[in-house]
Amino acid sequence: MLKRVAVSDLQIGMFVHKMEGNWFSHPFWKARFLIEDHERLVALRSSALDGVVIDVSKGADVAAPRKPAQRETHSDDQGTGEGDARIRKIAERVASQCDPVTADVEVPAAQAIAARAGKVLQNTFVAMRLGKAINVRAVQPVVADILDSVRRNPQAFSGLMRCKLRNELIYQHALAVSALMVALARQMKLPHAEVMDAGLAGLLLDIGTSYLPQHLETVGGDYRTLEPHVWQQHVVLGYRALYNDGTLSDAVVRACLEHHERIDGGGFPSGLTGAELSTMGRMAAISDTFDFMLTRSGTTEALDPARAVQRMKQMEGAFDPEILRAFIEAVGLFPVGSFVELRSGKIAMVIDEDPHHPDKPVVQAFFSTITGERIKPQRIELAHAGERETIMGIADLTGYNLPEPDHLRDLVFLSSYKLAT
Repeated sequence: MLKRVAVSDLQIGMFVHKMEGNWFSHPFWKARFLIEDHERLVALRSSALDGVVIDVSKGADVAAPRKPAQRETHSDDQGTGEGDARIRKIAERVASQCDPVTADVEVPAAQAIAARAGKVLQNTFVAMRLGKAINVRAVQPVVADILDSVRRNPQAFSGLMRCKLRNELIYQHALAVSALMVALARQMKLPHAEVMDAGLAGLLLDIGTSYLPQHLETVGGDYRTLEPHVWQQHVVLGYRALYNDGTLSDAVVRACLEHHERIDGGGFPSGLTGAELSTMGRMAAISDTFDFMLTRSGTTEALDPARAVQRMKQMEGAFDPEILRAFIEAVGLFPVGSFVELRSGKIAMVIDEDPHHPDKPVVQAFFSTITGERIKPQRIELAHAGERETIMGIADLTGYNLPEPDHLRDLVFLSSYKLAT
């Protein structure tokens, strides 16, 4: 049953079915949700909404008028008990949608999210090239889905984007950076609205590529293979489009403008330094750089994820040190997709994290340096495997009869989760 209520009458436990008013009058990205905590309640009550429609079959109803004193205690006790029990069950059901799960469970879900999101992004980029406004209502569920995936398993979605080769580069990069931005924002303990802004910024950083004079199909979707004076235009072109659109937060727009800037002034387009850069811009610079380090471009070889982490740590002065530290804590020293050598002589790839032992991820071994031959794939939880199966360092794959690293990473990751290639 649906019921319209004033925002001042909202309470924890109510299920929001519809919010009346302009979408930008409130900070929520999902149109329907359960009011689970005080933070959401305060955000709704302080919004500029005209009213809210609640669904009392999925959540709490407006409090009934108080009854006469002689009957008040008994009736309220009974009603409150039943109501609280129902609200708790609803809250548990909704919360369970974001309960932590293993990568085995989340990777197939992440694959489905990526497939849907890729289509939305493609439509968004094409629409922008045609001069149409950004359909934020179409993009917002993509960010919400990515956030939910990262909440359930911080590495699954990013790992999939890092290893799956079939996506078109520009859309794969946008999804990967969005997930990295969400993970970083959560690691920095930013408010929910800023986490969502971070995810949206990641999706739209390279929207300016839609306006480049040369179609990206001619370069395999990789605009970095164009002449620098051409591809660097995507920053300003994207900024102008987002700014003129007028529907996005200043944080998102500035992230687009600043994601190629560097703290030491060595970036572009404006050579900004230090305090001139916004927090979201600093976050975007780190997330964007990390993901592009993992991608082959022209004559530049893709880096192993763990080696990319090392490289970024060595780029002194380029990135905000505190945000970079948070980023490394979010992705790990050996991110999903890293090839590592174990003390036993096995070569393995990181396929999941162990939240209780960040330095001992879950790996899949596939090669023996002792025999020089491939071995039957072996899933190893390093935290429970003993000293013999500890990481000695990043594996050097040269000289072995193995596929190219990009293809090998794709094969190992997807086969470990039995996904279609």
